[in-house]
Amino acid sequence: QVHLVESGGGVVQAGGSLRLSCAASGSFFHIAIMGWYRQAPGKQRELVARIDSGGSTNSADSVKGRFTISRDNAKSTVYLQMNSLKPEDTSVYYCNVQGVLTDNPFREFDAWGQGTQVTVSS
Repeated sequence: QVHLVESGGGVVQAGGSLRLSCAASGSFFHIAIMGWYRQAPGKQRELVARIDSGGSTNSADSVKGRFTISRDNAKSTVYLQMNSLKPEDTSVYYCNVQGVLTDNPFREFDAWGQGTQVTVSS
């Protein structure tokens, strides 16, 4: 009932920038939290950054000062601006959206995108 479309991944040299986008669509009336996670081969999925409906954010220590998360509530879209990229940022990045569906009675949802590859070459 909730569909996420990610875009913006690719290959970039160390020190470069990329911007990821994730647009949500479906039968929901409220999005509470939007976030980005990443998972490298052989490693567990980890939180990169997330933002709540009031605009409060939190992010992993490894990306602070380099990555910025933002959201456009009118477009139900979350962005991740990634600057000063490092080879260790290479991973598949997943969008995560949590909110409330328009069902009666209301139900919460927790949706994941299909993932987008980010590769940073040294």
